[in-house]
Amino acid sequence: MTALMTTASSAGTWQLGDRTVNRLGFGAMRLTSNADGTPSDRDRAITVLRRAVDLGVNHIDTAAFYFSPLRSANELINRALYPYPDDLVITTKVGPGRDPSGNFLPAARPEQLRGQVEENLRQLGRDHLDVVNLRIGAGLERGSGSLADRFGALAELRDAGLIRHLGISNVSLEHLAEAQTIAPVVCVQNQYGLGTRREDDELVRVCGEQGVAFVPFFAIAGTGESPAVLAVAQAHDATPAQVRLAWTLHRGPHVLAIPGTGDPEHLVENVAAGALRLSPDELALLDSRGAEG
Repeated sequence: MTALMTTASSAGTWQLGDRTVNRLGFGAMRLTSNADGTPSDRDRAITVLRRAVDLGVNHIDTAAFYFSPLRSANELINRALYPYPDDLVITTKVGPGRDPSGNFLPAARPEQLRGQVEENLRQLGRDHLDVVNLRIGAGLERGSGSLADRFGALAELRDAGLIRHLGISNVSLEHLAEAQTIAPVVCVQNQYGLGTRREDDELVRVCGEQGVAFVPFFAIAGTGESPAVLAVAQAHDATPAQVRLAWTLHRGPHVLAIPGTGDPEHLVENVAAGALRLSPDELALLDSRGAEG
């Protein structure tokens, strides 16, 4: 599919609390290093961020623990985009921590979350954070247990004016219900995709009923591709990644996408996926066979 003149607005919009964002956003994690683990090129990363905003992206997902030996996602965002556009929403997350060598530390205790919030504020050059997700667990391991004490600590920081809105990440339906009794939840961010953690289909549905944004990460990750995805991609002159992003956005008007890349050309392709419209037959084909290798 053509990517010329396609902007993030083609995917439509959704509300994160009182902020309106285009449903096609950007994830900053891949800005910090290359696929082989070497540090990314600083100038190229800054170019990608500025190009994303030029293409209408007004929702960027980041975290203080997104860093490589020489790069920090938050500081790249600060360098590229400060002073920030009025409509730009920066979502960050707290909970996990990493030591200087990159190893994950035990999950932060409630009393440690203020320090993590303040570190994000410092790196981004902000006096408040638009959205903060409490991430349960480290790495990609699905979190378990109560989040009440930690989410309650973030709710206090929201009341103090350091945070505008709250979300949760790597969670279950039970976590959402628990968090909603403490403070409003504007988004849920889980790993989810066409062939990934489809057990969260019900969570996606419930989020839609409650007006909560569902924000999948790693929605286009994978090492192989199914015949169904390839067939739909060929029919639209699109890439398989664009089809997977389009499928994600078709899950509901409350579903956002935050594909990340350090490649300016891939960025343009990802944004163009917001304009890709799949037919009911194509969606049925993808749902029935799209995850097959």
